Amino acid sequence: MPRRNRPKYAIGDDPRPLSGGLAAQRRETAHDGDWLVRNVPGAHATKMYRCPGCDHEIPVGMAHVVTWPADDYGSVEDRRHWHQACWAARGRRGPASRRR
Repeated sequence: MPRRNRPKYAIGDDPRPLSGGLAAQRRETAHDGDWLVRNVPGAHATKMYRCPGCDHEIPVGMAHVVTWPADDYGSVEDRRHWHQACWAARGRRGPASRRR
């Protein structure tokens, strides 16, 4: 069978929608609103991120969660990568001060 020469996505389409992907996601409701949450296993964590809860790095290979507002149909910039413990404790502590 011949290979496909046309792109999978039309020009201008975003091939990575916020709610897409193969990982299962869940909806969480808390004091700070409704969130979509997706677990990222360590084997799929290929980039370094900074956790907004503790302001420490999430190194490559560490399991973590990705969150974004459930009712927001914004862009990829709305996603945040959190340590699992920081995400679970976000209601019990205030935001971290930015490291210099």
